[in-house]
Amino acid sequence: MREAHFIDKNKAKWSDIEHNLKNKINVHPDILSKNYIEITNDLAFAQTFYPKSKTKEYLNELALFAHQSIYKDQRNSSNQFIQFFKNDVPNVVYKNHKMLLYSFLIFSFAVLIGIISSHYDQDFTSLILGRDYVEETLVNIKNGDPAAIYKSGSQTGSTLAITVNNIKVAFYAFTLGLFFSIGAGYILFNNGIMLGAFHYMFFKEGVLGKAMTAIWMHGTIEISVIIIAGSCGLMLGNSFMFPKTYSRKKSLILKSKEAVMILVSTIPFFMIAGFIEGFITRLYDINLFLSLAVILLSIVLIVWYYVIYPIKKNRKNHSMSNPILSITNEEE
Repeated sequence: MREAHFIDKNKAKWSDIEHNLKNKINVHPDILSKNYIEITNDLAFAQTFYPKSKTKEYLNELALFAHQSIYKDQRNSSNQFIQFFKNDVPNVVYKNHKMLLYSFLIFSFAVLIGIISSHYDQDFTSLILGRDYVEETLVNIKNGDPAAIYKSGSQTGSTLAITVNNIKVAFYAFTLGLFFSIGAGYILFNNGIMLGAFHYMFFKEGVLGKAMTAIWMHGTIEISVIIIAGSCGLMLGNSFMFPKTYSRKKSLILKSKEAVMILVSTIPFFMIAGFIEGFITRLYDINLFLSLAVILLSIVLIVWYYVIYPIKKNRKNHSMSNPILSITNEEE
C-alpha cells in the first residue's frame, strides 16, 4: 500500500483518536482502549513499510500520547481526588456554564419577587418564613441583636445539622430536575422567594446592614451552592427535553454523569458553610472586619472555582491544543 493511500484511509480515524484523547473525560474508557489498540496497530504497519517517513513519526508520537493519557492516570490513582477537583470538575462546569447562568437568573428573579411581595403584603413574610420564626427574629431585633438566632445551639451540633440540611436541599434541586427541569426551578424559586422576604424583613426594621454581616458570612457559600445544585437539576431536565443528536436516554445518561460530578464538588463547600454558620457566624457582632473578610473570601472562592477558573483552564487547553496531525497527502 502506498503511503499516501494509507494516510488517506486512516487520517480521519487518527484525528478522531486525537480528539478523544484530548477530551477523554467525555469518552468511555472502552473507546479509549480501542483507540490505543488501533493506533499501535497502525504504528506497527508504518514501522514496517514506511520506517523513515513522517507518518511513522506522527503515529509514534500519537501512540506515546495515548499511552500517557490512559495508563498514567491508572498509575497515579492516588491523585484522582486532586485531579477530580483540579481538572475534571472545572472542565464539566465550563461545558455547562449556560445552565449555571439560567439557575442564577431564576434564583435572582425569585429574590426580587420575594422582596416586592413582602413590600406590598405585610403577612407575606410570615407566610413564607413561618410566624414563629419571624416573631422570634423581631424580638431579637428589638434587643439589638438581629442575628441572635445563629448563636443558639451547640457549635458542633449546629454545624452538622446545617450541613446535612443544605445537602438535602441541593439533592432535591438535583433530583427534581428530572421532572422536565420544573422541579429544580421550583426549589430555586422557593429558596429565592424566602431569601427576598428574609432580607426585606430586616430592611423594614432598619437593621439590614447589621444582619447581613452575619447572614452572608455563611450564606454566600450556602446560597451560591444551592444555585449550582439547581443548575445540575436543570442539566438533567434539559438533557431529556432537548437531546440534540442523541436519544433521550443516551443524552440523560451523559448529562447525569456531568451533573453528578458538579453536585459532588459542592459537598466540601456545604461543609465549609456549615462550619462557618456553626462556629463563626455567632461572632458577627464582635468584629466587623472578620465578617466582611469571611464574606469577601467566600465570594472569591465560589466565583473563582465555578466561573473564572473553568474559563481560564479552557482557554489554556485551547491554546495548548496545537494539532499533532500535520501530515500532507503527498505521495512519495
